[in-house]
Amino acid sequence: MKGSRSPAAAQRRPRDAQPLAARMRPRSFEEFVGQEHLIAPGRVLRTAVEAGRLPSMIFWGPPGTGKTTLARLIAQVSGAHFSELSAVAAGVADVRRIIEEAQARFGPGTPAPQLALQIAAPATPGAGSPRTVLLIDEIHRFNKAQQDVILPSVEDGTIILIGATTENPSFEVIAPLLSRCRVYTLNPLTPELLRTIVERALADKERGLGGLRVTLEPEALDGLLRMADGDARVALNALELAAETTAPDAQGQRRIELPTVEGVMQRRSLLYDRAGDQHYDTISAFIKSLRGSDPDAALYYLARMIEAGEDPLFIVRRMIILAAEDVGLADPQALTVATACQQAVHFVGMPEGFLPLAECVVYLATAPKSNSAYAAYQRAAADVKARGPLPIPLHVRNAPTPLMRELGYGQGYQYDHGSPEHFAGQSHLPEAIADHVYYEPSEEGAEAARGELHKRRWAGKKGKSKDS
Repeated sequence: MKGSRSPAAAQRRPRDAQPLAARMRPRSFEEFVGQEHLIAPGRVLRTAVEAGRLPSMIFWGPPGTGKTTLARLIAQVSGAHFSELSAVAAGVADVRRIIEEAQARFGPGTPAPQLALQIAAPATPGAGSPRTVLLIDEIHRFNKAQQDVILPSVEDGTIILIGATTENPSFEVIAPLLSRCRVYTLNPLTPELLRTIVERALADKERGLGGLRVTLEPEALDGLLRMADGDARVALNALELAAETTAPDAQGQRRIELPTVEGVMQRRSLLYDRAGDQHYDTISAFIKSLRGSDPDAALYYLARMIEAGEDPLFIVRRMIILAAEDVGLADPQALTVATACQQAVHFVGMPEGFLPLAECVVYLATAPKSNSAYAAYQRAAADVKARGPLPIPLHVRNAPTPLMRELGYGQGYQYDHGSPEHFAGQSHLPEAIADHVYYEPSEEGAEAARGELHKRRWAGKKGKSKDS
């Protein structure tokens, strides 16, 4: 059936034709490695599954952390029929067919009240159940119309939906469907957990590589765990390829060394989606490191973005904003450095563009910080939104015609260059807010001296801060 497969169908495929990661899928909760916060004895999800109380749910987590395997185990333990679709290849017709099959399992011609009772009843763990667990892998690939098709059957319990996604379901799953599902977050596998999975595969003679007499040198194992980056599928499939490409020695042992692992892995695939959570999480960490005057962290996140292929001009745009918002008048040169970095990266290009980027990162991170200009604008904008366009004082209005001069435009204006220190001290704000103060200089860096001059000039001429 197009777009649908079952564990039984997978088992009918010759075992040696399946990748190692597929052969080593856990067959029980006890074999499952990781995600203890979900499936350890006594945890809510494990308890619900073993009691046959299956809610529709969304599994959200990085690749290779067990989303598909966990869905299969849930169906197996509950005794429910299991159907699986990939949102990449399946369409509305596939979904509707599975829903029709799910309805038929409750019995043809079942009266609506009895059908409702069967659907509402918990599944009998380990026994055949008329209930259907539908796994939709990469559910974020389904558009709104496709997700709408699933909604009624999830709502009335005809199917128990398990959606698997690497993207934030808050953005990728429609709100009505999300409200009917429980979201469970799966964590990346730690190197220690990956080590357990790899060692099991090396020892298992039935499903793993135990029959090939494979030995993984300690440096090779460490390299494999490091480059797999928390993805069990990547680790196991790379291990299998390394074993297959390593010739046995005179004693029949296949000794896998670090160069072989590096050759198989080629280049570490960084978990980074330029349109997804990794993109926004990394740039957020980068900006907060700059704001927090932590050049080491900022350089680390810069390197992560560059090595993952992020647009360098996107990075520079964010640094220009930070130079004005967070460094500000404490070091006005920061904005010049950031804009010069943009020109340099645009002119030089990559990969050498990392040099001006790194220089700008260190400059911004180590610069004194002041958000006084940003805060001043926010205060002024709040007055504009709250009070609307207040009348501009006549003395600061333009008076290009005789009529306007007769109406008082420009009258009483004091020319600052005709005053001592080129400062007249005249108010320029509308009368209703003449005493409002928006700009409050900090005492950081270059702003300290300029701030003192500003305070001295306006001392006694304006009231308290708008925030006071």
